[in-house]
Amino acid sequence: MEIILISLAAFFTAILTFFSGFGLGTILTPVFAIFFPIDIAIALTGVVHFSNNLFKMALVGKNTDKTVLKRFGIPAIIAAFAGAWLLMRITALPSLFEYSLWGKTFEITPVKLIISLILIVFSFFEILPSVQKWQFGKDKLILGGILSGFFGGLSGIQGALRSAFLIRSGLSKEAYIATGVVIASLVDFTRLSVYASRFAAARLHENVVLLLAATLAAIAGALIGKKLLKKVTLRSLQLLVAVMLIFISLALGLGLI
Repeated sequence: MEIILISLAAFFTAILTFFSGFGLGTILTPVFAIFFPIDIAIALTGVVHFSNNLFKMALVGKNTDKTVLKRFGIPAIIAAFAGAWLLMRITALPSLFEYSLWGKTFEITPVKLIISLILIVFSFFEILPSVQKWQFGKDKLILGGILSGFFGGLSGIQGALRSAFLIRSGLSKEAYIATGVVIASLVDFTRLSVYASRFAAARLHENVVLLLAATLAAIAGALIGKKLLKKVTLRSLQLLVAVMLIFISLALGLGLI
């Protein structure tokens, strides 16, 4: 069941990623969290996210703007390391609260609460038109790299902030997509190197089929997204996804998943 659900999520959100510049990590993290502890879910999502970005680099990487890549990417790498390091520390903190419901015991942990709040905030990024209009000039690229990289390392969610900062950096559509993909790959590589200590706990060797299925589904979605890039608007889908994310975030924050 988890293979089907996670693969479908990877497929459809990979399509969305080509339109918005973000979405795959935002949605896959809570889906993985239904079946795995949140820190392991973030690590597994990172593997799929990184693999998909490497494939997209092969498709569009030649259009990368090297100047923007340096100004945004270098701060993002440093901040991603800090965010991933913080994630590894807060997962060791004790539960904040435990309660019983329907004959089961649920616990609210610091990491679940933090990731839940981050997911809710990024969900509203997709819902509120006024928030979607937030854009930043070239002089804010370093700040954008720091914020995007840090939250990418902490929660696996980096694309919404990255897109907001890159969209006004004077890039063509092709360069915007390509530069975002390369930056995302660098952040993924950085955080995965920190998450490596969790891969044993994630039973990576036991979940190879799951990761392979999710990665192939994401690649298929990326191919379709590239073909549909000039034809389709996904505003209604973004709203639906955002609403679903809010419900999942609340369940995560309450310790239900």
